[in-house]
Amino acid sequence: MAAPEPLSSVSFDQFTALDLRVATIKSAEPHPNADRLLKIQLDDGSQEGRQVCAGIKAWYEDPASLVGTQVVIVANLEPRTIRGETSQGMILAGSAMDESGEKGDVCVLRLDRPLPPGSKVS
Repeated sequence: MAAPEPLSSVSFDQFTALDLRVATIKSAEPHPNADRLLKIQLDDGSQEGRQVCAGIKAWYEDPASLVGTQVVIVANLEPRTIRGETSQGMILAGSAMDESGEKGDVCVLRLDRPLPPGSKVS
């Protein structure tokens, strides 16, 4: 299947408005009120850490397998409540489309070697 068409261009200033950071997954469990979500606790380099809700449950049968993984997050995404749980960012993931044009395989983007949590991604 061919790759989807790119979206329209954004300015460099728009791109640099995103705060992309390294975070380490400290725990991952099924969201208590949603079938497709995982509730993930992150070490983002801050004292309190943060929680995100990610729609990746179907691709990670054992959420505990994500613990210790370093991922890239959008750290300055406005927090939102998703089915009663606060999500304070977004984990970047890649997704393939199947033959019917539906979302196929999804995988979180991981670092190939460790960096301190909170490191900027540029």
